[in-house]
Amino acid sequence: MIARLAWRFLTEPDPRLLARFAWQFGWQGGQSVARFRRRAAKGPAFPAFLFLSITNECNLSCQGCWVTPTQPPRRLPIETLRRIVDAARRRGSRFFGLLGGEPLLHPQALDLAAEFRDCYFQLFTNGHLLDDGVARRLRRLGNVTPLISIEGRADVSDERRGGERVLERSLAALERCRRHRLIAGVATSLCRSNVDDLATDAFVDDMVRRGALYLWYYIYRPVGPRPSPELALSEEQILRVRRFLVDARDRAPALIVDAYWDHEGRALCPAAIGISHHVGPAGDVEPCPVIQFAKDRIDGAGDPAEIIAGSDFLRTARARLAACGGGCILLERPDALLEFVRREGARDTSGRGAGFDELAALAPRPSHRQPGREVPERHALYRYMKSRWFLGMGAYG
Repeated sequence: MIARLAWRFLTEPDPRLLARFAWQFGWQGGQSVARFRRRAAKGPAFPAFLFLSITNECNLSCQGCWVTPTQPPRRLPIETLRRIVDAARRRGSRFFGLLGGEPLLHPQALDLAAEFRDCYFQLFTNGHLLDDGVARRLRRLGNVTPLISIEGRADVSDERRGGERVLERSLAALERCRRHRLIAGVATSLCRSNVDDLATDAFVDDMVRRGALYLWYYIYRPVGPRPSPELALSEEQILRVRRFLVDARDRAPALIVDAYWDHEGRALCPAAIGISHHVGPAGDVEPCPVIQFAKDRIDGAGDPAEIIAGSDFLRTARARLAACGGGCILLERPDALLEFVRREGARDTSGRGAGFDELAALAPRPSHRQPGREVPERHALYRYMKSRWFLGMGAYG
């Protein structure tokens, strides 16, 4: 597996992009984690990674999505984005996830990457706007990796994502990434309607043939205005997913990513650790993208780094999330999360004005925390990366 994976990285992407990926994402990303650990040992710390929902505009309407387009759209202005990225750089954090909605609907999304060439950006996209012009610009930039969402077979994708020809258009974007020699990945949110198709060697092999250099798996969470709780995985299905990931890492010539388990298979919550936090499209500072409650906001005043690192709400949220033992509080204890945000006097930042009611309507579900049923990583590379590098190879939990 190591030889095939290394050969793919050495021969498929543009060598210049590979060099930037190795230096900016690999070396500098590892240094960001090391600095975060040193800061965290002394008290509340600025996170190693920031995830920025730069707009709530989207061209799809997915089941279980927490983002709702508004009129007028919410967008993080480029001036605010500059301040956030610059503040993070000064703290030694140089990796940013660009989310939406659909981030390519923000007219200055790629201008940010062009301005901060010493940082690395991951673009979470459905791919429908990733045409040849965008792909050419991504190749020129060299510091952006597109992560394209694939949600199942053609019929499942259309139902899951509220569109037509969704899979066809996303796969076309992946093909453009391959043709322009980009370092691109595929993301999927595993749920009952797609787990049997996507948590398989056949799917991994297909994505590898299509040029994906990494695959990032999530677990579906029934949130937002269309929660579709019937799609949530059972405890046994989640355990099967964990076993599949560990097995796939032994043989797949692609990086297999999750943000749920550490090297020993113990449950992990990046927001509870504080290694990552989220800034919403109105500038609200949130524990993670799916917890749409905040007390702090980045706007025209104040140092973004001080606002995030000094947030009492994030500090108390980390403690509350940690009490779940690494599991997802939204799945396991939505009642506890509701009680917490009410007690703290947090604002609903969803843009729908229904965040508290939506949270109250959620029923407890199994999450990735299953004490006594941990499945440790077997492969030495993944054990190293998860124990020493990115604490789970990602922070979008």
